[in-house]
Amino acid sequence: MGEIRDFKAGRHERPPGDPTPRRLAAIVAGDISGYSRLMQLDEEGTHSRVKRIERDLIEPTIVEHHGKLVKTTGDGFIAMFDSPVEAVRCSIVIQQNLVGRNASVPKDYWIEYRIGVNLGDVIIEPDDIYGDGVNVASRLEGIAEPGQVFISGGIYEQIKHKLVCGYESLGDRKVKNITDPVRVYRVLPDASAFHRTRRRRENVLIFLLSITLAIIAGGILWSMLVPRGGKIADRTSAPASSPASSPSPSPAASPKAAEPAPATKQAAAPAVSPTAQPQPPQPQPSASPAVTAVAPPPAPSVREPEMVALQGGSFSMGSNDDASERPIRRVTIKPFAIGKYPVTVREWNACAAAKVCAFTATGKDDAPVTNVSWSDAKQYVTWLADTTKKAYRLPSEAEWEFAARGGTQTKYWWGDQMQPGMASCKDCGESAAAEQPIKVGNFKANPFGLHDMGGGVDQWVEDCWHKNYQGAPTDGSPWLGGECTSHVLRSGSWKNDTRYVRPANRDSYDTNVRYPTHGFRVALSP
Repeated sequence: MGEIRDFKAGRHERPPGDPTPRRLAAIVAGDISGYSRLMQLDEEGTHSRVKRIERDLIEPTIVEHHGKLVKTTGDGFIAMFDSPVEAVRCSIVIQQNLVGRNASVPKDYWIEYRIGVNLGDVIIEPDDIYGDGVNVASRLEGIAEPGQVFISGGIYEQIKHKLVCGYESLGDRKVKNITDPVRVYRVLPDASAFHRTRRRRENVLIFLLSITLAIIAGGILWSMLVPRGGKIADRTSAPASSPASSPSPSPAASPKAAEPAPATKQAAAPAVSPTAQPQPPQPQPSASPAVTAVAPPPAPSVREPEMVALQGGSFSMGSNDDASERPIRRVTIKPFAIGKYPVTVREWNACAAAKVCAFTATGKDDAPVTNVSWSDAKQYVTWLADTTKKAYRLPSEAEWEFAARGGTQTKYWWGDQMQPGMASCKDCGESAAAEQPIKVGNFKANPFGLHDMGGGVDQWVEDCWHKNYQGAPTDGSPWLGGECTSHVLRSGSWKNDTRYVRPANRDSYDTNVRYPTHGFRVALSP
């Protein structure tokens, strides 16, 4: 008798006596929202698009984040990860990539996944996994909203201080076929989204409190104006006389009385005797209060990154070490300046303190800032340019490689062989286990006087990702165009091996997704 499988929940019943290899794992369960409706609209087109998304996005993203795709279920998938951090990060990358893919499609045809992530004990078979660890992930996916990631409390406790995300607690939820309630959190990829949501709630409370205080203040003012007799005293005019009690004309009816009182124009002049000497007229006080000019507060000082001016020139860009670095071509670079070091935590946090950059970076002030998306880097250079009135920007990919080579054409700027003590990478003699890279400028500068142009942190450049240099510009300008849902990274990081330290090495990542090894440096147009 074969085993009974519930593929949606990942449940199996095993024959008695079978070994049950167990392990703790982070499980990601994804499911397409409204799949049946999409199939009714366009069966062949939907099937083709789903398979393309699985092939081009879901499978490679899972592998890139060190996970394993356990199975696809027609309208969904289940994956397993050793690391809860990588499981959630992979889920965010998938969801944010789908936003870009859906942008060019009518809303009725959007393919949106709901994703649940859980940390639990699972039983592993060669082609499947099962157990409550899988069941809870599937149930979280079932209650998640389209395009969102819901995680369990166990996952939250593991990742809450390790990702630049917001988390919205949805409380304990009772889910189908699970005995105990599950603590559920919604992942907000933009850390500021949670604060914006909380601010909206706070603003509503402040508005209601303001109304309450206004009512209370109005009541107090009323009680002060109304005497105990219950009538409001009119302190600005005398009581009106009735015709019966005052047969003589009322002062208000007199033409003279209709004129404004002298006190409202100016102070009444004192009586003057014929023998008295006339007094010089006294200056009258101005009707409007005096206005004192106040100088605007000085603009906050900004610590600009230290820059190195380069005269430009021509060089051979690319290499034959990787298909993405071909064909090698001659590129001419115009004069420009580039940061001597990657942007540091201190420099980044000046932008965060100005309420422009999206998060406050942690770590030592002189360490390079990390966990930065391409959009974050653009936010910083835009703020820096606006604040200093200088043409700060991200370097182009060609400018970056020109600067990294330092006038050389060897595999590394110091030669064709890796040498210890020249860069920070996994195989460079430095520890790759640290949570952050070491401070900037810790290694020798290249011939152009630039530090950390290989290893340390991956560095964003302006260019959109293209799989090779076929058709790339040769004037040093950034290569834009295409879908541009991902951008180019250079340098490699302290967690990569020596291949990434090469000046010709290039990589890519999703435009709006943060990753712990990603940083950047700035460029400046003359």
